[in-house]
Formats: sequence, structure tokens, C-alpha cells
Amino acid sequence: MAVDFHVKSSCCKVETLEGEFTMTPALLTPTEQASRSALQKQVVQALRQVLPEHAILFTPEDTTPYECDGLTAYRERPLVVALPETTAQVQSVLQTCSRLKVPVVARGAGTGLSGGAMPHRMGVTLSMAKFNHILNMDPVSRTALVQCGVRNLAISEAAAPYGLYYAPDPSSQIACTIGGNVAENSGGVHCLKYGLTVHNVLKVKGFTIEGDPIEFGSDALDTAGYDLLALLVGSEGMLAVTTEVTVKLVPKPQLARCIMASFDDLRKAGDAVAAVIAAGIIPAGLEMMDGPMTIAVEDFVHAGYDLSAAAILLCESDGTPEEVEEEIGRMSEVLRNCGATAINVSKDEAQRLKFWSGRKNAFPASGRISPDYMCMDSTIPRKRLADILQAISEMETKYALRCLNVFHAGDGNLHPLILFDANDADQLRRCELFGADILETSVAMGGTVTGEHGVGIEKVNSMCVQFSAEENEQMFAVKRAFDPQGLLNPGKVIPTLNRCAEYGRMLVRAGAIKHPELERF
Repeated sequence: MAVDFHVKSSCCKVETLEGEFTMTPALLTPTEQASRSALQKQVVQALRQVLPEHAILFTPEDTTPYECDGLTAYRERPLVVALPETTAQVQSVLQTCSRLKVPVVARGAGTGLSGGAMPHRMGVTLSMAKFNHILNMDPVSRTALVQCGVRNLAISEAAAPYGLYYAPDPSSQIACTIGGNVAENSGGVHCLKYGLTVHNVLKVKGFTIEGDPIEFGSDALDTAGYDLLALLVGSEGMLAVTTEVTVKLVPKPQLARCIMASFDDLRKAGDAVAAVIAAGIIPAGLEMMDGPMTIAVEDFVHAGYDLSAAAILLCESDGTPEEVEEEIGRMSEVLRNCGATAINVSKDEAQRLKFWSGRKNAFPASGRISPDYMCMDSTIPRKRLADILQAISEMETKYALRCLNVFHAGDGNLHPLILFDANDADQLRRCELFGADILETSVAMGGTVTGEHGVGIEKVNSMCVQFSAEENEQMFAVKRAFDPQGLLNPGKVIPTLNRCAEYGRMLVRAGAIKHPELERF
């Protein structure tokens, strides 16, 4: 399971007490509660003019299920939840909230891992769950037009009779929605070869906060003017509300085979990842797990992993049988030259899926061996994989907590899972410092504070490390161009200058400061 504690305000201000990181429960003063109740009554009355009664939720028992996304560390009960069923209703809800100057947080399936869909205390959560229809499947153009609430895997299931599928495959693909994938620019184990969401989407339709229809991209190969589609994808619900998405479909490969390679040393495994790419090979998937993670998932799914290995790599090839045979041979040779102690190649489709079952179940496997875990998400250059693993190992000693590591190794996307007990306040404090240390070390190694989970609430402080005040202001300027009142998903992703100063002082008191940009505080 994930962390389960509350934060003080809708913008998740992290408070300090005698130099420690602490998260305090959300509390309202009597004056604040009266103000919230009055606003709730006003918003409900206004929404009743544009939505049926069953599409408006505002009692505590009805709104509690919406108080967090997949990152349960951050919770806030929404003022009101709106569940529109038509695009006209979406437009009316946005127009109403814009007129009342009430914040709006769009929500899909709630599987996000950065707190990006956490509600605003004084705002409306706009649930798009009922927009779950595939509107058109075009096998000739290899595209599908889907509503934002369609599940990622449902697109591939609908395209299967035509020999096609949708390539981005996050581990939550059975539940996550395409609208959420667009918001976070989601990837998956096959994004190395086939790209992230941004590479597999042609067009997005939706509305601005004022309720104006807006369209990004086109059905053609290119569109006039600036590439605003790439700007929208990954914007975490801050620029517009998505209603429809046109995605690309790709032919299902004739054959896919997976190599499971064992290594007796983490550095050898990390260097092997860089060597595969340097050899001019782009695998369909290239994933890495360290020894502790391998043990955890093997006990859970019995995928046939080598428990004596310090790390294993999963390297997949797909295409025609001839292409796969040639690429598997080349990858095997590179892996042997890098010191692989064992190489196993899947003999059939069942064994290939078995190899991947462990990787796909890394998170639940970790939840079986620890009361809580915090999943981090950062990206580094591939050549620094061994370095970051060594750094994380040293952090385990520094913070006296275990960390299981799983990576989208081919593109340098890290998912360290820090194990702790949220009922122990000191473990929670050390876990927060551990996570911040991983993110800051990733930046110091030439990487970024996020890969595919987004910034949301979880990493907004760490954005202070990666970006200067001037750069943050430029990002705010882009947001203001689409959302002048700052009503769409406010308080997330982009930190203010005051917040960065507060974060710097906090790290100084905690003795964890390393970054020169923050040392001046």
C-alpha cells in the first residue's frame, strides 16, 4: 500500500517543526468552515442549473472517495464533485466555475501517482468517468477516436480484431484512462521503441476554463502554427480539460521474444543497458530490477527470476520472426560481453508474458513486504544508471530504510520504492528526506525530477531544485495564457518563489541541503 497521511492545505504546504519534515492533518477554523459551507451552497445551486441532481455530489460520504488519487499520501475533500455526461454539460460546468471563480480539478480514473488529481478544498472536482466510449475505430488510417475516460487497455482490445494496438502501456493500463495518460504523458515498458503518449496522439479536443472549445493537433501529419499538442500533453490538467483524443494505432508484431539476463553486479547491469543502445539496438522494452526487487516479485508471481542475481534485465524484441531472431542474437552478444552470468530467452508467448509478469507486478509485490512504500519517479542519462544505484544504496544506510529498485532502464526512468511504516513518524520523516535526496541526485546527474508520473503535489518542492525562479515564472506565463484566473488544477506542478524559499530553509534545517540553487536560503 502507499503512504496514508494528511496535509495541511489544498496546496500541500509542507510545514516544519524543530527542523523536521512533518505533515499536519487538514483542519479548518470555524470561520474557514463557515466560508466553505457558504461557497458550497452557492456552487451546488449554480450547478443544479446545468446538471441533473444525481450528477452533483457534495455530502462527505459521497465526496470522500475522491479525496486522493493513487498517491494516498495527500488527501483533501472536494467542495463539490461534478459528473457530467455530455460535452455540453462539461462546457456548462466550466462556464459556471469560471463565473464564480471556483477552482476546477479534472479527474480520470484516479490512478495517478503524484497527487495531480487531488481535489482543491474550495473547488470542484470534475470527474470525466462517464466519457468512456470509443467513438470511431479506423483500421485504414490506423487511428482511434476515443473519449477521455476510455481505459488504456480497452483501446488495444477494440483494435485487436484489426491486428492493431495502442503502444503506450503503463503498468496501470487495465484501469488508467487515456485522458489521464494525456495529462501525465504516460509511458510504459514499451515506450523506448514506440514512444510516450505524446508520440502516439494526433489530436486532443476539450475546453478552456471559460468553456471555450479548443483543439490541439490535427488528423493530418502536421498542423499549422506552434505545436501546442506537445504543450498540452503532460500539462497535468493546468491548461484545458480534455474530452476527446485521437490516438495512433500500430500493427501487432508477428512475434515477440524476451531475454532475461542475470548480472552479479549492479554496475555491470547498468553498463549493459547503455551498451545495448550504443550498439544501435532499440529494443521493444528494456527494463531492470535489482536483487531485492527480484526476490519480492518472484515470491509474489513466480516468474522464474534468478534469485542469485544482483540485478536482472528484461530485453524484448518484436517484429517479423527473422527480425526478432537477428536482434535477440545481437542483444545476447552485447549482454554476454558486459558480464551477464546467465541469459534465458522466452521459448513461447506464455513464457514471455511470465517474464513480464514480475515487472508489471513490482508495486503490489512491494506492498506485500512493507506496511507502506513511497514510489519515486525521476529520469537520468542511461550512462549514469550504475551511479544512481550506488547513490541509492548509500542513501539506504544514511536514512536507515530499505529501497527496492525497478527501472525503465532503456530511457533512464527510475522507480525506486522506499519501504517504511507510516505509523512511525520518524520513518515517515526519513522517507520524505530519502525521496527528496533521490530526486535532487537525479538532477545533479543531468536528469529530471519526473519521468512519467508527473509533478502534481508530490514533486512540486523538488521543482525548486531543477528550475530557477525565472524559469518557473515562464511556466506560469504559459499557464496564464490559457487560464488567466489560475483556476485549473491550481497549487500544483509549478512552485512559487516563496515556496522555493521555504523549501530551501526546510532542507537546511534538516541537514539535507546539497543544491547550490537552494543554499542561498
